[in-house]
Amino acid sequence: MGFKRPAQFECLRELTATARGDMDATLVIKNAKLVNVTSGEILCGTDIAIQGTRIAYVGNDASHSIGNNTKVIDASGRYVTPGLLDGHCHIESSQITPTQFARAVLPRGTTGGFFDAHEITNVLGLEGLRMMLEEARSTPMAAYMQVPSCVPSTNTDFETNGAMLGPKEVAEAFTWGEDMIALGEVMNFPGVVYGDDTMLGEIEETLKARRIVDGHYTWTADDAVKLSAYVAAGVSGDHEVTTVQDVVSRLRLGQYVKMRRGSAWHDVAETIKAYTELNLNTRRMLLVTDDRSPESLVDEGHMDFVVRHAIAQGVPPVIAIQMATINTAERFGLSHDIGIVAPGRFADILILDGPLIDVKVNTTIAAGQVVARDGVMTLDLPNQTYPKSAIQSVHINRKIKADDFVIESPITNGKATASVIQVRENHVGTLEKRMQIECVNGQVDIQEELCKMVVFERHGKSGNIGRGLVWGVGFDKPAAMATTVGHDSHNLMVLGNDDALMAKAANKIVEMQGGIAVVTNDGMTELALPIAGLMSEAPFEDVAAGSKEISKALRNAGCTMNYAFMTLSLLSLVVIPELRLSDKGLVRITDAGFELTSLFVD
Repeated sequence: MGFKRPAQFECLRELTATARGDMDATLVIKNAKLVNVTSGEILCGTDIAIQGTRIAYVGNDASHSIGNNTKVIDASGRYVTPGLLDGHCHIESSQITPTQFARAVLPRGTTGGFFDAHEITNVLGLEGLRMMLEEARSTPMAAYMQVPSCVPSTNTDFETNGAMLGPKEVAEAFTWGEDMIALGEVMNFPGVVYGDDTMLGEIEETLKARRIVDGHYTWTADDAVKLSAYVAAGVSGDHEVTTVQDVVSRLRLGQYVKMRRGSAWHDVAETIKAYTELNLNTRRMLLVTDDRSPESLVDEGHMDFVVRHAIAQGVPPVIAIQMATINTAERFGLSHDIGIVAPGRFADILILDGPLIDVKVNTTIAAGQVVARDGVMTLDLPNQTYPKSAIQSVHINRKIKADDFVIESPITNGKATASVIQVRENHVGTLEKRMQIECVNGQVDIQEELCKMVVFERHGKSGNIGRGLVWGVGFDKPAAMATTVGHDSHNLMVLGNDDALMAKAANKIVEMQGGIAVVTNDGMTELALPIAGLMSEAPFEDVAAGSKEISKALRNAGCTMNYAFMTLSLLSLVVIPELRLSDKGLVRITDAGFELTSLFVD
């Protein structure tokens, strides 16, 4: 495909010959102002000689390696940095395929990432994971895939998903190649702490394969017993840090801390204070995105945006760049390949325009090829084909009716106390809110600021329907939203305050075989996501435009949250506190783990 990344031993003879000047370089960058992320210096007047996919020489004069066929780029004193790395990312959350994701992020300077494809794996199992891996390999990115640890995110007592992965499947996935780099975020942290055999078995298989274990721990940081048990099991990094104390506790126990700035998860501003105020060492601090909506990729960027954001919080530019390059590479044991502009490493290099604090990418070089310039890809990526199982994955074989959204009340008429999910803008977590709910003729009567939430099992297994209530969505007119992007089991999730509109939105999703639909009395706005009900193979620009229309429709209905869909899509993610809804009902996280709970309080 032209994007092969050979191991260093395969090309070391050519690299050393090029460094000596006995072999012409394929590409030379001259007169760069190099951001050296290992020494922390900025080195003016630096030349970089590349042989094929890797760097052969870094110094003040590469003229000895320039021949008749050597391509030369004059950086003209501009800043040059390593390509940016995303240390924790779900491609599916951007609603585009790996090919389109590469097209979106390479021009913005992201040349590699560590991708946890647990969204599609929860729908299609190992078939979906293998599909993501093979497609990512066909792009210029240094794409490393993680084996999802929690498929389902907890267990079948709390939710129904499309597949099951255990220790056997984890071990198999690690045989697919060295780019299967780690066990993805271990969201069933109570299972690890309290000795669940399946969870510990998956970690054992990971460590036996000499791979890394990534974390997802949302209990408070002040319980050293639980956190120590989690880390003792081999979980060496975590992105679920939202407070300074979260960062401190994990660093002190030897974990790598991943500070997240997604579209709607704004955690860097608080967590970065562990450096800017407490002056803790940054060598184990990483910047990550976790989830970026397609419109935010267009409007704001990817890792370039996160680095700029960290700089705006007071992080010196070189240190912020280290948090998205060398720190990330070292976390995954790959600094011999990526994260540095140095001999022997892959030639993943950025040439920037303007001041370093702007992180404005002019040219992206990936594996020795110029792949983007001035924000535009300079080469075409191959088209992909997808199996029937991937594009026909919504297995609901009946018409959904308005009656499906009726919530029966414990009393005929009057008020009853309910446990309501409270949405929090720009936060992954929800709150449990106790509210007095109007009951009329034995049914819940939706009042101002409340929405119904209903989750339909869509994998063709149980036909379960879970029902709950949500506060804080903001709908101020009759409205409904339905989607198959309902982390992490990705059942059909419907929110709304009008049963007929909720049914209309839900049926549209089934008809499209996945996606998002927003319905009001003024009409419907939809975005088809037919690949596992999660992604579109359309150009990312088109998907971003469709996502903007969804955001506009939500705003017009009264939901004004920042990147609202990203927050709403997590309302069925049962591993994040405090209260969520799955197809099996309301799930609460306690100090003892997960529990199903009733909608109405006795």
